[in-house]
Amino acid sequence: MVKSDPRQLPSSAELPCSDDTPVDNEDQNFIPNLLLFLLQYIWANRNDWFFSVDMGVYHTTGVSPLVPIVPDGF
Repeated sequence: MVKSDPRQLPSSAELPCSDDTPVDNEDQNFIPNLLLFLLQYIWANRNDWFFSVDMGVYHTTGVSPLVPIVPDGF
């Protein structure tokens, strides 16, 4: 059930989940992994960074806060 208040983020039950169907090709997996490897190497002594791929980011601006932005990496 979708909440009618646009300021409320969806609950975990309302979030889409994987259907186990791969959508990325080999290059789309290789490039973010290469970037992660480089960041881990360059910033090995730092602990103030985070890198993730294929993760939805919900926002409170735009057409609907229930529609995530899903960058290839951030």
